[in-house]
Amino acid sequence: MIDRLVFFVEEPSMEAFLRALLPRFLSPSRTFEIHPIQGKRDLLANLESRLKSYAKWLPPSWRIFVLIDRDDDDCQRLKGDLEQIAARAGLCSRSRSRKNWQIVNRIAIEELEAWYFADWDAVLAAYPKVSRTVPRQPRYRNPDAISGGTWESFERILRGHGYFKGGLPKIEVARILGQRVDPARCRSDSFRCFWTAVRDAGQCCDRAE
Repeated sequence: MIDRLVFFVEEPSMEAFLRALLPRFLSPSRTFEIHPIQGKRDLLANLESRLKSYAKWLPPSWRIFVLIDRDDDDCQRLKGDLEQIAARAGLCSRSRSRKNWQIVNRIAIEELEAWYFADWDAVLAAYPKVSRTVPRQPRYRNPDAISGGTWESFERILRGHGYFKGGLPKIEVARILGQRVDPARCRSDSFRCFWTAVRDAGQCCDRAE
């Protein structure tokens, strides 16, 4: 039985999002820890040594998640780099074995804010002045294909409707939307790939309580 999930993420906003999201869906017997690294470059530079340390004592009931933004990187190349790091650390990835995996590498495309666009009902619940039609606009229809930076686009929309005139407080927004995003509604393929692995490892409930 899997009872502990360990997350490595590249920024505090993803940590805030997951700390709000995961308790709503994980079974009570599953616990988790989240390690925010100071940026993508630092995460990639130090990941192998961190994973080697875990590989020395990782219990069979633990699973490791590495969650990183794609940004402007080539997705396949980035995923390949993460898989090689896991292999050099001596950990079996979910890409190699669906039954006996120890680690899974997942990429947010292009970054966390794309997942907000993917569940616009959650955004409306938190910020009711924004337009309901945003997901129907061509540039936002596919949340994983928004060009020009998803957090910039998200900030622009919220500021245009009277929120955060001084700039988007990313950690605060992440915490608020982590309390509202429903994985069953989320239209982002990258989120669905991430959540499928979480469900497999954590035996999530189907709905938030």
